Amino acid sequence: MTALSLACIGAQTGPAAGETATPTAIQFTLDRPLDASDAPFVLASTRGLFRAENLSVATNIATGPADAIARVASGSSDLALVDINVLMRFRDKADAAPVKAVFVLFNKAPYAIIARKSRGVRALSDMEGKTLGVADGDFSIWFWPALAHQNGIKPAGVKLAKFSPAVREPMLSAGQVDAVNGFSYLAGVNLRDRGVPADDLTVLRYADYGCEAYGFALIVNPAFAAGKPEAVKAFLRAAIAGTRLAIKDPAKAVDDVLTQMEGGTRDLELARLRAVIGDSILTDEVKRSGIGGIDPARFARAVEQLAEDVKFRVKPAATDIFDDTFLPASSGRLIN
Repeated sequence: MTALSLACIGAQTGPAAGETATPTAIQFTLDRPLDASDAPFVLASTRGLFRAENLSVATNIATGPADAIARVASGSSDLALVDINVLMRFRDKADAAPVKAVFVLFNKAPYAIIARKSRGVRALSDMEGKTLGVADGDFSIWFWPALAHQNGIKPAGVKLAKFSPAVREPMLSAGQVDAVNGFSYLAGVNLRDRGVPADDLTVLRYADYGCEAYGFALIVNPAFAAGKPEAVKAFLRAAIAGTRLAIKDPAKAVDDVLTQMEGGTRDLELARLRAVIGDSILTDEVKRSGIGGIDPARFARAVEQLAEDVKFRVKPAATDIFDDTFLPASSGRLIN
């Protein structure tokens, strides 16, 4: 069949003049229950940004990052938002599906140690001789050995206490540990709702101490990306537009989020969104180069840091994990 006849078939089966093409259906997965950090995607839905791109997006919630990646790998979801470092672990398996990230939302990973000043922790160097609480399944702790090494801390000098995620904040508020590991916008914000005085908390962000890791990124099913590349590009454009709206007016963005989540508290979610924007999304790198992309040299440094704890079969290069062909030009990704 010639290219000409293919083009003719496309013209015959497409919408007639004046008609609107049927929206492309997309299954989108979040790896955890929705909160204000997901505002870019909520706004893309509530403000009609997906609809303007001729997309019909249905959002579902996975039981965690591994489940979210598995859904995309199997094709039961087309796109998902997951931590890119978890994706690296997944892709290191011999039989892993070739799932890649196509857009980085969190230019800096939100990993942090949240500590109480009253327990003697004001800076990372104060952690020696202290007890650090780590929730089961908390993958941000993968970067702890590199962080400790870079900052002259002996990992053996910090006791790691492991427990269920449900008791992480209560144990710190009760003084049963000196600090907890987690995400700055989750544990760091949730503790404000636990009766811990704000001036007694210190948030020691990994990124402020030399961690090069990127954070949450959009991943896509390979078959969907190959078959509907324009839909992937359209989803990214809508996500970028939603991010701009969230940054422009976080208070209004949170109002939209609260209509989609159960049991949210406005003050808490607004603090969460502002933390995410300031710490992870609107970084100096993003201001210079635009949102969504990856710097290969920085990515390589992050892999080396991760490799101090994670034993890779083969250390990945940026092109193994990230596909930039769906991104708009840098001028279309600038956020001021």
